[in-house]
Amino acid sequence: MHRTLAFVSQCTGLRAPPESPLRARAGGQYRIGPGRSACRQPFFSTSTRQEDKESSKSSQSASSQDTAPSSSTKSTNKTKPPPADWDDNPDLSISAFSELPSSNFGHNQHMVINEEFKEALRQILWQFRAPIRYAFAYGSGVFPQASGSSSSISPVHPHPSSAITKVQKGGAKMIDFIFGVSYTQHWHSLNLQQHRSHYSAVGSLGSYLVSRVQDNWGAGVYFNPYITVNGTLIKYGVVNLDTLCRDLSEWDSLYLAGRLQKPVKILRDDPRVRLANQVNLLSAVRTALLLLPETFTEHELYSTIAGISYMGDPRMSFGSENLNKVANIVTHNLHNFRRLYAPLIENLPNVAFKDARCNQPDWADDPSTNASLAQDMDPMKRGNMVRRLPKAFREKLYFRYQTKFQIPRLKFNKMLEESSDEDLTRIKRRTGGMFEQQVAGDEQQALKAEVSGVIKKTINWPSTSQSIKGVVTAGIGRTYRYLKEKGQKYSEGQEPKEDGKVGETIGKGKEKEKVKSS
Repeated sequence: MHRTLAFVSQCTGLRAPPESPLRARAGGQYRIGPGRSACRQPFFSTSTRQEDKESSKSSQSASSQDTAPSSSTKSTNKTKPPPADWDDNPDLSISAFSELPSSNFGHNQHMVINEEFKEALRQILWQFRAPIRYAFAYGSGVFPQASGSSSSISPVHPHPSSAITKVQKGGAKMIDFIFGVSYTQHWHSLNLQQHRSHYSAVGSLGSYLVSRVQDNWGAGVYFNPYITVNGTLIKYGVVNLDTLCRDLSEWDSLYLAGRLQKPVKILRDDPRVRLANQVNLLSAVRTALLLLPETFTEHELYSTIAGISYMGDPRMSFGSENLNKVANIVTHNLHNFRRLYAPLIENLPNVAFKDARCNQPDWADDPSTNASLAQDMDPMKRGNMVRRLPKAFREKLYFRYQTKFQIPRLKFNKMLEESSDEDLTRIKRRTGGMFEQQVAGDEQQALKAEVSGVIKKTINWPSTSQSIKGVVTAGIGRTYRYLKEKGQKYSEGQEPKEDGKVGETIGKGKEKEKVKSS
């Protein structure tokens, strides 16, 4: 058991706390005690570690094309043990995988997919001469969100590879990518020379203005949709690595952080992004726990996490997205969500699995398992969660509770100063104080409403402005096609569900789950 826990701890970069699993219910709450939860099977197979190694190798190969390679990419402290509380002070200036907190750090981020399909996706990346430091494919074109074939009338891909045809099983969908780049203008300059047809009229203004549109408008992403590469229809978004890491670690827009809170296929990895994304995933779990009651199921947890990025999304309000989207994502990818989050849950001190099914061999790969969990509702421990929320997001929550608790401005400013993360001269363990405990001790529905309000406020404007930017960067024709297809998805979401498993309504911050009767 100890070897298993040590392995999981290495994979996630977290050390198992001295107090771990939920013991018998005491005083109306599940308490944390010695030992661990019921889930003691290893979460990562050899294939997962191989996926990680290959994406890291691909990333290092791609980064050699960059114009400004770092001289510090070789680290000498390979044997340095990970710090006990790496997420208190993550070093986002690292440039090599050997500088991560542990050798297996972040393996949970790598999803296992069909080998030929993965190679087909990687071959698409090699059609871009501009250096891509980090890349992932995401969405329904990679991870199915419905059973059966698509209702699409016309074929999507002009000449897809057999691997893509096989994986999409007749329900062909455009494949979405995000490319992380080091130098925005330089990247677009090279890409405009090679792929001018990918851009709308904005491309004729040159790489400088294209980069300004990307970095200074919306969520910092420049999308080129409906592009055919290797006979496959794709959409790719370009983002600067600094913008990506900032959103992952601070949640200033949740635009890309929200996408990476769901299973994605990382094709080229970057150590700095891997570290920032592990912070993002931990933050997603903590936020979901603040929204959930004392006991809940895996499906409820993953649905809450997946729903974060859609709470303030304008597409959910204007009939341009399937209202059952979150339910579809989680229902058809439960095992991938488990691979992403179960190792993190295993190492958090205030939540644990409490399901005997977790003792079964290979339970993590069983899509029919919907394990039960419980969290400790002690305000002190939940106050620590509040204190460890991402900086930009946490400050918004603090301001809402300043108004609610009627805290004088001077006293509130002093409290913010004392809890600042900007002091680099000393290590600060982010432990919640009286204010955070007050927030965490708020009535559950009131706390849920406040946290949901902050999520909506964080997402709404960046998503809205990014959607407006899309009209300019994609052009009128592609925008019309995009809206037409989204409208079709919305109509599909209005139809009665046939599988009867899960239905979830998004909008107005409400969620509804229907569990299929066995």
